[in-house]
Formats: sequence, structure tokens, C-alpha cells
Amino acid sequence: MRASDYRNIIFDLGGVILNIDYQRTANAFKALGLTDFDARYSQLAQTNLFDRFERGEIPASQFRQGIREVVGVELEDRAIDDAWNAMLLDLPNQRLELIERLAKEKRIVLLSNTNEIHIGAFHQRLETEIGNPDLSHLFEKVYYSYEMGMRKPELRIFRKVLDEMGFDPQQTLFIDDSPQHIAGALSVGIAAHHLRVDRGETITELFADFLT
Repeated sequence: MRASDYRNIIFDLGGVILNIDYQRTANAFKALGLTDFDARYSQLAQTNLFDRFERGEIPASQFRQGIREVVGVELEDRAIDDAWNAMLLDLPNQRLELIERLAKEKRIVLLSNTNEIHIGAFHQRLETEIGNPDLSHLFEKVYYSYEMGMRKPELRIFRKVLDEMGFDPQQTLFIDDSPQHIAGALSVGIAAHHLRVDRGETITELFADFLT
């Protein structure tokens, strides 16, 4: 089926709606002294410190302390936060407009692996740029990993969304830019589209037929 044929759509946030650049954060942390950052965190895999932070198992203060211990330098909170948030880029208006149109005809939710530092910065940006403090006005429900105690690609996070929303997995499309998350969704019977951001693919192209 075409993307626009599904009744329910689960969107990822970073890379799908919000543009991100992992290399900017890698470069920022390397400048702070974390020279092996690439081995600790990437789009495809990450160490326990980052996993626990994204599940909400540790607060921002403990995450920052973990960074300090790895670097071996008493970095200020602001320096750590700025490096961590460096990956967060722009939020194209056409994507927000697409979601607004989709929401009039379909059931749509957001499912994102994220954490309190990223969300704080992201919501502040939303307030400045679009006058809304979050994305709840666009989605039927917003699911953030750090609030759920679980993260993609764990199968339980997909099952929880299906159960809470009452979605039929065969009528549900999950859109994400990370292949391991796509695999997780497929494992529970959800249709999934790997958005090839690395090739310039966007959700506006994916739903081009819906927009015509």
C-alpha cells in the first residue's frame, strides 16, 4: 500500500520531522575531550549511559556526571547540554503542515527516543518558532521514550503504542530513519517505512500523492 493508504501513522521525530545531524554533537563532544564519542553514541548503537538516559532511568544530572567521568574534566552543565543539543537542527514548516492535513483524515501519533535535555531545548525552540510549547496539538498522542521507561527498537514499546491506541497493526504505518527501529516495528506486525534521510528522502515526498 501507499503511505497515504494506512489508517494509522506512527511518526518518529528526529530525522523524520525535525532535522538532526549526529556529527555536530560528535564534533562538539570531541572538542570537550570525549575523543571516542563515535564509539559511545551513534544513530545505530549507543552505550548504557545513553540508553538509560533515553529510558528515563537516570535524570539529566546523572547523565551529565556520567559524561564528566568519561571525559575526566569537570565540565559545566551548559557545556554538556550545548554539545548534546548540537544535533538538533530546523523544523521545516511543510512537514508540520503535512501532519496537520493528515490528522484531519487519519489517526497519527509520535514515537520518539529522546530525553529531558533534548526535549527541553526542542520545546523551547517550538515556543519561539511556532508559538506552541510542544507538539501535542498535532498528534493524537505523543510518546517519548524517557517518559515510557522503554525505547525503540524494544518490541514492548511498539506493543504499548498499539494497545493504548487500539491500532490494528496491519492498518498502521511506522516511519523512522533508523533501520533497527524499522526491524522492531516489523517484528510486531506493523508496516514500516525506512525513511532514507541519507538519500534526501522526506515525509513530504513520501506523502506526495496525499498532498496533490
